[in-house]
Amino acid sequence: MAELAPMTPVGGALTPVERSSVVSVVAQRLLDHLTGGNFAPGTRLPPERQLAEALGVGRSTLREAMAALGVLGLVDVRPGSGSYLTADSSELLSRAIEWSLTLRQPRTRDLIELREFLEVMTAQLAAARADDDDIGALERHVEAMRQAGDDVDAFVAADLAFHFEAARIAGNTVLQDILSSIRSLLQVWFDRTLRVPGTIGATLAEHEAVFDAIRARSPEAAQRRMQELMDAADVRLTATVGSVDESSGPDPDDSD
Repeated sequence: MAELAPMTPVGGALTPVERSSVVSVVAQRLLDHLTGGNFAPGTRLPPERQLAEALGVGRSTLREAMAALGVLGLVDVRPGSGSYLTADSSELLSRAIEWSLTLRQPRTRDLIELREFLEVMTAQLAAARADDDDIGALERHVEAMRQAGDDVDAFVAADLAFHFEAARIAGNTVLQDILSSIRSLLQVWFDRTLRVPGTIGATLAEHEAVFDAIRARSPEAAQRRMQELMDAADVRLTATVGSVDESSGPDPDDSD
């Protein structure tokens, strides 16, 4: 398969993203690059490190952006092989619009509502099905959240890992796939929310409560604790979405 040419699409080269943690900005830059270059399906994208350097972001941020593009069917991320374009430029243009709308009201709120229902179900199933090894794996993610301190990127990674682990323990592959897609699309808002002072401490305590319930093998308690976590997270997330929408207005430079 043909490799992507140097990062010089129509209209100029990719430039660094000023707010490196904003996953949607990174995804939009990649979309602009791909739609402007008339690349063929199957084109292999440059290595992760090269893309991250070109955009001026960390590799973890780039991975989240690539995962979101994968959810939309634009990019095929193949572990150990690389990332490949899955659609032609005309399809990418319509998908770019879909990406933009996905992170706005009211669809974002619809995703938040669906995620809440699925996460509560996941916790309940995990508590009923977890073995000792599962509990140990889940505890490692909680400890990683504690060790992250005020490092938002590290905390977000551990937070996501905790939820992915719980979904794995729940043992329902369809549930895992749906949750993975929703989390990828909402990732930019998780990142924003956790940068609000005091949020990390409260979020850690909520996850510890969920873990304790799963460790106790109590589906009822796990369901209740996850519902509490989701209620608190949804209040924060909805407030963040609303404040961004109200402040962004018609600014053409607002790529979130």
